[in-house]
Amino acid sequence: MATTNDLKNGMVLNLDKELWAVVEFQHVKPGKGPAFVRTTLKHVLTGKVVDKTFNAGTKVETANVDKRQMQYLYADGEDYVFMDLDTYDQIHVNGETVGDNVNYLLPEAEVIVATHEGVPLYVELPTSVIVEVTYTEPGLQGDRSTGGNKPAMIETGATVQVPLFITTGEKIKVDTRDGRYLGRA
Repeated sequence: MATTNDLKNGMVLNLDKELWAVVEFQHVKPGKGPAFVRTTLKHVLTGKVVDKTFNAGTKVETANVDKRQMQYLYADGEDYVFMDLDTYDQIHVNGETVGDNVNYLLPEAEVIVATHEGVPLYVELPTSVIVEVTYTEPGLQGDRSTGGNKPAMIETGATVQVPLFITTGEKIKVDTRDGRYLGRA
């Protein structure tokens, strides 16, 4: 248990048996009336963001979220298998928990897996990855001076918009948060 005076960004709270991460908080002491804490909370599983206000000093239950550096090993049906780099224990994470991160999940990639009471909550990828373009249409010679884009299939099976000068077989850097092309690798 903690009080609202102990809140920090990134802290995970257990409110009504659901896990919420503190995105932002602000202690407010109005000239008249009691102090309060205004927070922005993000649901750990769904990503829903809400604003919630607490009276100053209110007790809130904190959740123990264990974030571990793990290595992605392989896909096993609907599950993805990760190995803890410290203990070499393997855990299975279902496809819903991995979500869209699967588009940029490379074999042997090091990621952060967050768990609560042994249940995987989410998988956090590095902000960018280097991937190989497996197929893209060739750009026309006259098109190279313009700033156009074309779709390119990358080694994970996802499609990324790339500049016209990128060819099949090149390695590119991609932002894992929104799938943007960041440059050649």
